[in-house]
Amino acid sequence: ERLQGMNWFTALDLKGAYELTRMKKGHEWMTAFRTRYGLYEYLVMPQGLTNAPASFQKRINHVLKEYLDEFVIAYIDDILIFSKTLEEHEEHVHKVLQKLQDAKLLVNPEKCAFHTQRVEFLGHIISPGEIQMDPKKLEAVKTWEPPKNVKDVQSFLGFANYYRRFIRNFAQIAAPLSDLTKKDRKFLWGPDVNEAFERLKNALISEPVLVMFDPTKEIEIETDASDFAIGGVIGQRDEEGKLRPIAFFSKKLHGPELRYATYDKEFMAIVAAFKEWRHYCHGSMYKIKVFTDHRNITYFATTHVFTKCHRVYFEILSQFDYQSIHCNGSEN
Repeated sequence: ERLQGMNWFTALDLKGAYELTRMKKGHEWMTAFRTRYGLYEYLVMPQGLTNAPASFQKRINHVLKEYLDEFVIAYIDDILIFSKTLEEHEEHVHKVLQKLQDAKLLVNPEKCAFHTQRVEFLGHIISPGEIQMDPKKLEAVKTWEPPKNVKDVQSFLGFANYYRRFIRNFAQIAAPLSDLTKKDRKFLWGPDVNEAFERLKNALISEPVLVMFDPTKEIEIETDASDFAIGGVIGQRDEEGKLRPIAFFSKKLHGPELRYATYDKEFMAIVAAFKEWRHYCHGSMYKIKVFTDHRNITYFATTHVFTKCHRVYFEILSQFDYQSIHCNGSEN
């Protein structure tokens, strides 16, 4: 959301960030290690400490606090600077570099990208108005072999989950794989699991492109529900009238949710979508269009037989200005 309307980017990679951070005095003994030459302690923060990432994140937030979220984002030792115009961007980059210099933090020029309109940051490719998965990160997916054990499944799902906002019905597709990680489940790689694995791989390497949210445009939400998952997509129309996705969301159903009637699951999907994208939907300039393939939802508000769950749902939906539109499943 912070990158909406931004056209120029600079990505910085800090060099030896941890080694340039002094251990808190009196805590050096916690890093002690023995060699044949004697016992040693670190004076600076080494890689591998449990709280090292959080400690450095706190430091970089303090260094850049004056500009954070205004024109810079920092995630540990990766920094992204963004601006609307080139002139503005040059000034922003200078300010950030000055702060880093004052803090005695170094950048690695070989891993930096300056004054560009297409930049790689945290596994994503960012350009004006758009964001997509980094193709370099996806190369490994093409040759990813089927998992041999639970640990392999967890590794694959961990990678895929990082990009789940790009994948429609992620939870539904990944369900057979997720079930394999349950403690009481015997590891058995059957045809349904292999199909889920291949579908998820194909969804990743298709490299979908998401657009950034524009508060001046109408919002359209599509939701759907299956027997064991709910999901949705939020999007906006481009200049040619084509609906472009901003993000996908999905959730696997558990326990009593699995026994809900179809219309309750569809209703739950709508509520979950509004909760997921509350920050987009609150204060929308236009009435939000919600498309669903279950006709009963369109008329749900006319019934007088509410359960406690229904009342909670309506209380949440009452915060938003929307209209529910029925569409056939093939169109949704």
